[in-house]
Amino acid sequence: MSQVATEVTWLVRLLEELGVYNLKPVTLHCDNQSAIHIGKNLVFHEHNKHIEIDCHFTRDKVMEGLLQLSYSPTDQQLADVLTKTFPSSQHSLLLRKLGMVPYPHHSSLRGGDEIHGILQSNGPIK
Repeated sequence: MSQVATEVTWLVRLLEELGVYNLKPVTLHCDNQSAIHIGKNLVFHEHNKHIEIDCHFTRDKVMEGLLQLSYSPTDQQLADVLTKTFPSSQHSLLLRKLGMVPYPHHSSLRGGDEIHGILQSNGPIK
């Protein structure tokens, strides 16, 4: 989350310098409820004294109003479709949410039949 917080901070500042405003808060979806709680909590308890500066940076950006942390269950993480294997139904659901549609298959690596016919009728390519 801290890496994304850094990138969002940079992008929002750049866009504001270019005259684009009203970008806050940026919603950051995360599947780790503990991380979200630490990011939102103003008071740190004994058991999380060991957290690093990265967590403090993310929490500061939440308190500034730049970031809004939101829980998203693991099975709804869209980026996971690119890195993990899923049952076909879950895979199809995530692809639809990304706006991806199936590409029609061609039976030949040379392209569709219409391209193959054009090449044959015109003779060899010189």
